[in-house]
Amino acid sequence: MSGIGIKDIAEKANVSTATVSYVLNGTRNVSPKTKERVLKIIEELNYTPNDVAKSLKSQRTNIIGVIAEDVTVFNVPEIIDGINEYADQHNMHILLTNLRLHKRVGHNYGDIDAYKKYATNAVMDLLSKQVEGIVYIGVHPRDVTGLIDTRGKPIVYTYCYTDSDISIQYNDEQASYDAMKYLIEHGHQRISIISGLMDSLPSRLRFNGYYRAVTECQLPFDPQFIKVGDWGLESGYLMTKELLQLPQRPTAILIMNDIMVIGAMRALFEAGVSIPQDISIVGFDNREFSDYVNPRITTMDLPLHQMGYSAMEILTSSIKGETTGCDRSPTCTLVERDSVASLLP
Repeated sequence: MSGIGIKDIAEKANVSTATVSYVLNGTRNVSPKTKERVLKIIEELNYTPNDVAKSLKSQRTNIIGVIAEDVTVFNVPEIIDGINEYADQHNMHILLTNLRLHKRVGHNYGDIDAYKKYATNAVMDLLSKQVEGIVYIGVHPRDVTGLIDTRGKPIVYTYCYTDSDISIQYNDEQASYDAMKYLIEHGHQRISIISGLMDSLPSRLRFNGYYRAVTECQLPFDPQFIKVGDWGLESGYLMTKELLQLPQRPTAILIMNDIMVIGAMRALFEAGVSIPQDISIVGFDNREFSDYVNPRITTMDLPLHQMGYSAMEILTSSIKGETTGCDRSPTCTLVERDSVASLLP
């Protein structure tokens, strides 16, 4: 049946058009009996609300644009899931754009000019679809100031930041500090670290957390224990081999992502070094495979889902001109598995 409107439903249900509107929008209480009758007739007439007409009348579309730099990168899907959960709970609609930056610019994320046109085009497309605000999801925590102009629409960045807009980002330094404290509390004092590339903000912040824990707990600081990887499996392998050649090996290694942990595990296995009996390991990211290798990896879990949810919570408050006490720096949590042994008596 075509051309069905609220007036037709009201006549058939013997209620006012206002009552039908209340049932559809949930804006006022309607008696259960009346609500049931209206909903039954809506189903019988196969009525679909005209969202376009509603938005023109209310000046609200309830549409949020989401720009993901690359949905194939590990952190992005879980952030999107947090965004979708909030949208589902609040009857909002999501328009997702994938910039595909990994295939377009590789790891050259620092050169904004290399991909600015892709981000700008995505924003213009979303604005043409009447989005009320935008969530921008980075693939690497970094400064993206000057990347896009939202023409006055509210925007929240997550997994990246600007010098003028709201961003949601977990505390890398605190996460690394917490991982170190966990190892220290298990009796470890000779603790090495394998970082990612040191031109990366997460690497620098995580090293700061490592150094803060070492100095606070008055542990010996050995520069030979500091190894710089490149986030890849091979660098975890090579840096661990270097550590094994030291006259006095570390009893534990803090490794800045779980991919490098796999490389480290291979190097230790080849050398006949047992995990965790000889050397303990803590990783980062809580990648899915971390729970399936042997031994299972103790690792820091990133609050990706919460970051997406919080981004939506803050964005919708901004759209309404409200403030929110939502945490802009959700906490990482350590997932304790099998790769750490206690040295305490």
